[in-house]
Amino acid sequence: MTATVENLTFQKDTLGNAVDKNTSRLELRSYSLAGRHGSTEPLVLAWSSQFRRLTWGCALDALHRSPCVAASQHGVTHLIRSSRTPHSTRCRKEDAHPGHHGDGAASVMAHARGQRSVLQVPLPVPRSCLFSASSVVSVSSQSRFLAAVRGTGVQRSAAADMAASTAAGKQRIPKVAKVKNKAPAEVQITAEQLLREAKERELELLPPPPQQKITDEEELNDYKLRKRKTFEDNIRKNRTVISNWIKYAQWEESLKEIQRARSIYERALDVDYRNITLWLKYAEMEMKNRQVNHARNIWDRAITTLPRVNQFWYKYTYMEEMLGNVAGARQVFERWMEWQPEEQAWHSYINFELRYKEVDRARTIYERFVLVHPDVKNWIKYARFEEKHAYFAHARKVYERAVEFFGDEHMDEHLYVAFAKFEENQKEFERVRVIYKYALDRISKQDAQELFKNYTIFEKKFGDRRGIEDIIVSKRRFQYEEEVKANPHNYDAWFDYLRLVESDAEAEAVREVYERAIANVPPIQEKRHWKRYIYLWINYALYEELEAKDPERTRQVYQASLELIPHKKFTFAKMWILYAQFEIRQKNLSLARRALGTSIGKCPKNKLFKVYIELELQLREFDRCRKLYEKFLEFGPENCTSWIKFAELETILGDIDRARAIYELAISQPRLDMPEVLWKSYIDFEIEQEETERTRNLYRRLLQRTQHVKVWISFAQFELSSGKEGSLTKCRQIYEEANKTMRNCEEKEERLMLLESWRSFEEEFGTASDKERVDKLMPEKVKKRRKVQTDDGSDAGWEEYFDYIFPEDAANQPNLKLLAMAKLWKKQQQEKEDAEHHPDEDVDESES
Repeated sequence: MTATVENLTFQKDTLGNAVDKNTSRLELRSYSLAGRHGSTEPLVLAWSSQFRRLTWGCALDALHRSPCVAASQHGVTHLIRSSRTPHSTRCRKEDAHPGHHGDGAASVMAHARGQRSVLQVPLPVPRSCLFSASSVVSVSSQSRFLAAVRGTGVQRSAAADMAASTAAGKQRIPKVAKVKNKAPAEVQITAEQLLREAKERELELLPPPPQQKITDEEELNDYKLRKRKTFEDNIRKNRTVISNWIKYAQWEESLKEIQRARSIYERALDVDYRNITLWLKYAEMEMKNRQVNHARNIWDRAITTLPRVNQFWYKYTYMEEMLGNVAGARQVFERWMEWQPEEQAWHSYINFELRYKEVDRARTIYERFVLVHPDVKNWIKYARFEEKHAYFAHARKVYERAVEFFGDEHMDEHLYVAFAKFEENQKEFERVRVIYKYALDRISKQDAQELFKNYTIFEKKFGDRRGIEDIIVSKRRFQYEEEVKANPHNYDAWFDYLRLVESDAEAEAVREVYERAIANVPPIQEKRHWKRYIYLWINYALYEELEAKDPERTRQVYQASLELIPHKKFTFAKMWILYAQFEIRQKNLSLARRALGTSIGKCPKNKLFKVYIELELQLREFDRCRKLYEKFLEFGPENCTSWIKFAELETILGDIDRARAIYELAISQPRLDMPEVLWKSYIDFEIEQEETERTRNLYRRLLQRTQHVKVWISFAQFELSSGKEGSLTKCRQIYEEANKTMRNCEEKEERLMLLESWRSFEEEFGTASDKERVDKLMPEKVKKRRKVQTDDGSDAGWEEYFDYIFPEDAANQPNLKLLAMAKLWKKQQQEKEDAEHHPDEDVDESES
């Protein structure tokens, strides 16, 4: 074994007299210190008065056995022993390795006997040399070596030693430069970059330790001793770290020291007997080394100490079964079952018995199992076990016992599904149907989804069409029942439910569902909450009329719905109209008129008036229509459509004066929703009557109210289409008048529209001079910018828009003339600059 620093013990009292600390002289002496194993090795000591410290080094062989050479270079000394023979030593001079203690370092390189590997022991040495560079001393014994050191010029004066050490100290400590510019550097290095570079360069990866080859028993014993001391030290530092105990025991096991490993495991168990890993490793060691009885002993102790750890029981029973000790494994299982473990343990015991064809024993275990763990799935597994082994009577009895065991309070659909599938496999279809119906009658609908599904599949496979439809309808009905029960005001769910019931059930059942649905009146009297609800009444009435063929009940439904609606806040014209139409279909015209009249009296609406008037028109009751229109116009005088319809009615009846009077009343109303439509209808009415002068007067009256461009264009086209003499002149005069009137109009697009209409008129009917005159009036289109502001008054930037500059406006505004002249001057300047930059092109153009 090679010598290391740990094998040496430094005693202060032994080295106290080694050197004379009061002298400045550097000395080298040899001492023998007792090693750990009783061996002695010579120790080389050196003292420096400058650094006030003692440096020493030791080689494996004695210094007096072979000559050595000491030298220094750059203030660093190495004692190097390099030889392949076990008893030869040769020292040479080399540079020091970086990273040793102090400024200089000494090291001893020792070769193991018969090996070429070198072990360096760093020894701190001051920069002052043990020997001068010029003198190299070689001695053959310790005494000669010391004598040479003392007497051949190694001694130096204190002043010279001090001067040399001072010079070395000055060389060793560099001067710290003063930082003048304390500003931060341009490139900053973060901690993240440092860590990333360290990771990329693998600065923290240390080289693996050198491998040692043990060649003899002495080295092996030494290795064992050191490893055991290391393990014991780790354990002594922290006894509760079980991983240290396990590593120690596994190391002893690797050396085939089974007895020592057992001792370590036992000591560890004294520290922490609740550690599961410790028991497992202990037992695995005994099993790997084929110590069966020891392993059994450990498993027995483990399951006795920690009976709730299932892993011990599994390992123990597995070991016994692998050894072929079936009786022993069964005994262990029985001990385990006394603790009533989890379900998987019972299944392991049952599978163990089934592996050896012990069906009766497995049945007995199942009987105990379903009592310890009385879950539905365990009863089902028990019954399937009997069915698998062809004990069908036993399986049926297990299912029946399970149904009795759980009773009506704890019924589970999975048990009945499994029972029904068992009977289905036995071709007992009537039994299956009875089981499903029995379960559906007793289990709540919410918990019977799977039961419904399987019952549907069964009926599809083995039932008739009626049975299939019944089960499907019942399933969907259950779904809708759950939805309306969760939210009674979910009218969409009621619509779906009613549609399902109407398609299959009888009239009484449908009426019952309708009555339940309409009983859920909206709690808030707001029309938006009633819009879906009112359709329940409408569907109910239509069902009674069309499906049930019961007019009297239909009339009752309509009347009940109309009484329920709060007409003072809002109404539904649809209900009044449907009721009136129903009475007309029943040929009860008086009841229909009464219903519509009641609706107009309670809650008049435009739709009700229109339907009532349409009804009377179809019945050719024109006097009633006139009265209804009068009521209608009293209710809504701003409704232009009703005025127009009333006038059209009088026109159809041939009463022109009455119609004209109605139009005059209409246009005199202070408020109208669509006055342009009313005026247009009135003008069209006069045109149809070929009243040109009246039409012209209407246009003039309309232009007094509005100066809209479309009115002027329509007026001009009217004059053009009159076909009388001078119509073109009148039309041109209207265009001129419109142009003059719209000069002050801010809407330039409308003025442009007028001029375009005028130009098209002159192109078709005018002369060249007239066309040129209109063309001169056409505006110039320019692009401008304006500031945009938001609603709160803040600036939102600039936007571009197109503006139109009319010649008539430009003549009145000198700024526009100045702008035009500026543009012309800029254009001329641009042409002049182009001519100066390209004179050759001008010459060529002139020649050409």
